[in-house]
Formats: sequence, C-alpha cells, structure tokens
Amino acid sequence: MIEPNTLYDVIVVGAGYAGLTATRELLKAEKKVLLLEARDRIGGRVWTQRFDDGTYVDLGGAWVGPTQDRLYALAREFGVETYPTYDEGKSTQYFRGQVKRYKGLIPPLPIGALLSLDAAIKKLNKLSKNVNLAEPWATPKAQHLDSMTLAIWMSRQMRFDVARQFFQVATEAIWAADPAEISLLHALFYTKSCRDLDTLMNIKNGAQEERFVGGAQTIADRLAATFSNQLIFDAAVKAVNHTGEHIHVVTTKGTYTARRVIITVPPVLQSRIDFQPILPAQRAQLIQRMPMGSVWKCYAIYEKPFWREQGLNGLAATPDGHVTVTFDNSPRDGSYGVLMGFVLGNQAKAFSALSEDDRKRSALHSFATFFGTQALNPVRYLDHSFMNEEWSRGCYAGLMGPGVWTTLGPALRQPVGRIHWAGTETSDVWNGYIEGAIRSGERVATEVLMSGE
Repeated sequence: MIEPNTLYDVIVVGAGYAGLTATRELLKAEKKVLLLEARDRIGGRVWTQRFDDGTYVDLGGAWVGPTQDRLYALAREFGVETYPTYDEGKSTQYFRGQVKRYKGLIPPLPIGALLSLDAAIKKLNKLSKNVNLAEPWATPKAQHLDSMTLAIWMSRQMRFDVARQFFQVATEAIWAADPAEISLLHALFYTKSCRDLDTLMNIKNGAQEERFVGGAQTIADRLAATFSNQLIFDAAVKAVNHTGEHIHVVTTKGTYTARRVIITVPPVLQSRIDFQPILPAQRAQLIQRMPMGSVWKCYAIYEKPFWREQGLNGLAATPDGHVTVTFDNSPRDGSYGVLMGFVLGNQAKAFSALSEDDRKRSALHSFATFFGTQALNPVRYLDHSFMNEEWSRGCYAGLMGPGVWTTLGPALRQPVGRIHWAGTETSDVWNGYIEGAIRSGERVATEVLMSGE
C-alpha cells in the first residue's frame, strides 16, 4: 500500500519495461519501492490499442526475435504466446513508377547497385565488430568514426544512387531517422548491440521474426499487476530535490521521498524535470543532444488479408512517398487483415504537418500502389506517432549525433549522487528495443542493490 510520509528505499520513474523490470527486481530483494508513471497506462513506448470488436494493433514496440532472451522469458512466464510474422510469398518493391515482386532477401535492383548495396552492408557489419559496447568512446578510431554522419559514410561507400536510396530506406527503418542525423559510431554501436544489420533488417532470424498474441503490452500489463500496490498513475514528475541522504520527488499527485531514485524515461524528457541541485554539465549536455527518432505507424484493417491471395507477404519497400516500408501485421489466425506502414525520418516530420484526412489518403495510396485497389477500402484506418505523445516525444529511441558518444558518452549510465539512469537508451545489448529496456532495468536494480542500502 502507498502511505503518506513513507520513506521508500527506491522511487522508480517511468512504468515502461525498464521501470517495471527494475521495480520487480528491487521488490524481490525486499526493498520498499514506489513506481511513478505520468500516463494513465503502463508500457511507455509499447502501447497496444484494443478495439471493441476484438481487433488490436501495436502502436509502439511490437516484435521479438532471436537473442532477445529476457523478453522471451517474460512472455513465457506470463503466458503470452508468440507467432511468426507472416513471411510467405513474394515481397514488393516500388521504384521509379514500377512495382516489382520478388522472392527471398535480394531486391530486383540493377546488378551494379545490388553489388554496391551488398558491399556496404558487409562493410558496416565488419566495422561494427570493433565497437566496444560497454564503452563506445573507447572503440578504436572512435573520434574519427564519431566525427562523421552515417550519411557521409554512405556517400563514400556507394557510387550508385539507387544503392544509396535503398540503403537509406533500410537505415531509416532501423533508426527512425535520416542517416544525416546520426554519427557513424552510433550506427556501428547500435548495429553490434543488435548483432548485425542482417538481424535488424530481416524477418526470419531477425528482429521482426515474431509478434505477441494479444499485443506487446500484454506482458507489461501482467507484470505490473504483480505489484499494482506500488504503482501510481498520472504522476508526472516535476522536480527531483536531492538533498542530504534523501531525495524528494515532486509530482502532480504529491511529493514522495526515497533514499535513491531511478529515472527510466527517455533522455529528452529528463530535461523537463527540475533537478536540484542541477545536473552536472556532462549529464545536462548529454540529454540536450539525444533527440528522439521520428516515426509514424499507419494501420489499415481489412476483412481479410487479401494480399495473401495474390501470393504476397505484405512486405514492401520504396524510397518514394511517405510510407516507405510495410509489414503484414494480421493476427495469428488471419481472421482479419492488417497492413502496417512505417513513415520514417524526414518523411515522418513532413507527415506530421498533414491533416488527418491527408495522412490517411497518403498512406492508403501507398498501400494501393503496393497491393492493389482493394487496399483503398479498409474497415478501419488509424495512425499514430509518439512524437505527439507528451511523455515520449518520439520513437524508437534517443539518438547520438556526431561527437556525442566520444565527448559525453560516459555520462549515459553514470549515477549522479543517488540518482540512477535506465531505459533502453542505456543498454549495451538490443539498444532501442524492448529487450534493451528490460536489460537496463536489471542492470540498474543491481547497481542500486550494490550501493549497500
């Protein structure tokens, strides 16, 4: 029970997967813990929108794949089944006004562009193997790698414009950002953190291999239910006053006191909290330089997955228009059809300026271009961007531009007095993913417990 004037061992800020995991681990150690959440729901950047007719869509994180062991373990523990992302049949490419269908992983590009694209992927994978995941700033030639953007590296590696365009589609899908926004070092760190580019791009044996029956928030809901008495909703943190041995956390629901505090919200949101005393310069500068990715998810729900009847798997890619990548997000039994389209990076920023009707028109036009005119008449259409969410301000994760890792990187996980940091941005394995959030919660709980209090 939450009682007034209680001194907590730890207050955890943010009830996404990082905060939920940290809370659980600390409760196992018999610590007195309070979990504060600004929203009226748990899950953070994982949000399953459910409708009265039984349909549902994942507006945020949705997939799970090989080596995401912590997430798989939680799914098993709480009885949430997984199922393969639909990947049978041909994929679709739209380029220069032409729709082409193809099987396998190799898109139908001119041979020169295809070889250039393959060489760039292999080169990035090879470079990423040298990254020091625990301390990226200690990577060999770190300053050189951190001095340039991924876009500059791409322009030097691929002389074929077609290769660069499709490599950019892939990078935007991976980082939800234009490659000019992130440093090469960050791209390499992220790539190794998630195994390699092949894993990040692929469905089979990749990060998009499986989805959750009932949606990805289901696990978080069931986990949170095990300690609901330690959780307060609609409690946005306004200030953290770190004086002496105790920390006072001021929220919209009241003020709470603890010996230690764990902050799990994205770095960009940490700048909205009034820390007293103020954060050290390195920490303050870091959170100013970690903008969130830019992405919309566009969903069209149909009576059936009609594209499957055409021998198509629902996967499409194009460098043209707002929607540049699509997936079949239908439920396991295929009882209704769901197309999900990503609007990414600079396209997402432009998409945000459109009216709701114009966004729908643009997305459905793309779906129809890929899969035929049947796509123009869904039973339901909706789109969502965490850029419009007050307590996220973007997705998938915070990004590092040139020079950030090598000058401010050590501040990412370093505690400030009795304040500790978690969240998927702080994970060295599956950074940016649900798996990374879970691992960061485990790490920070261990960190707090080892403090001896």
